[in-house]
Amino acid sequence: MLNLVLFGPPGAGKGTQAEFLINTFNLIHISTGELLRSEIAAGTELGKIANQFMAKGELVSDDVVIEMIKGKINDNPEAKGFIFDGFPRTVDQAVALDRLLNEKGTPVSAMLCLEVEKEELINRLLGRGKISGRADDQSQKIIENRIEVYRNKTEPIIEYYSEQNKHHDIKGMGTIEEIAERLIKKVESLYNKQM
Repeated sequence: MLNLVLFGPPGAGKGTQAEFLINTFNLIHISTGELLRSEIAAGTELGKIANQFMAKGELVSDDVVIEMIKGKINDNPEAKGFIFDGFPRTVDQAVALDRLLNEKGTPVSAMLCLEVEKEELINRLLGRGKISGRADDQSQKIIENRIEVYRNKTEPIIEYYSEQNKHHDIKGMGTIEEIAERLIKKVESLYNKQM
């Protein structure tokens, strides 16, 4: 099984690049944001618990998120692998994800980290804000704060995966196709080593 953690700062193009990886390697996309929304919309027990956190403006607890991910994995027993987008965001979450996947006998294969210069991220997000109307993509101050929060929160996760020799930096500058090609080549080299 090929299990990828896709990482990168806001504006790095994770959503766009995830699509290329999903289609190329026939993976199941696990986006914690989408999982939360669908569980809440379906009115599941986990959705109700998550909604209680969100109603108070709090982050949904790791236990609840891990249970949702476990459910998604269990619902796809024939999957060739998964791509995790937006999770893990802390070392505790990475440890919990490892525990879950190791129980299933299918550990994380690699953490792919899109590296993009700060100025480029700001320009991409401001451009996206003009099109999407997302408030958090229209203020340079908010964007810079989001990038700073990402940097502070993710450094320990990069270290965590580096210690397992699973962290791989991918140059996230250039056209969408060039970046996709770099990611695909990296995953193919890892995939071939696993075979």
